[in-house]
Amino acid sequence: MATFERELRVRAPLADVWAFHSTIDGLRSLTPDWLNLRVEEIERPDDEPETHVLTAGTRIHASVRPFGVGPRQTWVSHITAREEGEDTAHFVDVMEEGPFPEWEHTHLFYADGDETLIRDYVEYRAPVGGVADEFARVGLAPMFWYRHRRTRDILDG
Repeated sequence: MATFERELRVRAPLADVWAFHSTIDGLRSLTPDWLNLRVEEIERPDDEPETHVLTAGTRIHASVRPFGVGPRQTWVSHITAREEGEDTAHFVDVMEEGPFPEWEHTHLFYADGDETLIRDYVEYRAPVGGVADEFARVGLAPMFWYRHRRTRDILDG
């Protein structure tokens, strides 16, 4: 499987960064407008109360229509893990349905004084694999650049 990694340091405490990234509003804020994101449904584990936090077991049913062209592309993302410690936090989302046959995105957060180091680590396989994995990486780079720029714009004190 191919991998993609990107890091960002923000001048904001871990608690603030974690709270922002743990919600559907955070996802919406970090998705470029040109993707035309639509969250179709948030499916929560049976024993979970309705909350804005995306807990382990949550499934996000969403779709995009890049640049408003073509049919909407749908996917289901499953939050498979979510843990918070004193100086670290992470969550993992796995694409269960969507354009990538395999996709696991680990969001890692590390406290460093009044700053937070964010590390995105993605393991994926493009629809046809092989060379297509490298083309997918070309598409991932600007997406994560945008996400990190927006994170800095919103949280960097």
